[in-house]
Amino acid sequence: MLQALIGPVSGLLDKFIEDKDAKNALAHEISTMAERHAQELAKGQLEVNKVEAAHKNMFVAGWRPAVGWVCVAGMAGNFIIIPMTNFGLAIAESTVVIPLIALSEMMPVLMGMLGLGAMRTVEKTKKVQRDR
Repeated sequence: MLQALIGPVSGLLDKFIEDKDAKNALAHEISTMAERHAQELAKGQLEVNKVEAAHKNMFVAGWRPAVGWVCVAGMAGNFIIIPMTNFGLAIAESTVVIPLIALSEMMPVLMGMLGLGAMRTVEKTKKVQRDR
């Protein structure tokens, strides 16, 4: 939302501020406002993540690994367990066929987690990771 306001506000500076240096300084301040706000939000989220990860309760600190294991279970079910079960049912000449799980909701979560995993790999290759 701030990005959409920057252009019009910067255009108004020409009408109200005559000093070119002051106008440029204010225009710069306005243009970097959204970026600074986003950085502050990210810093706040990082602090929340640190507190959650350090928590002793498994239900607070363990929710990220739990999401990962749910994705693993869903993938294993969809690509190994259900097809093998359907194969076994077909051999037994059963008319029952187990449908595959719709992964459209799980894939964005998995892709996000894999992206975070890729960032961990980058940390390790640059030797900036911290080992627990």
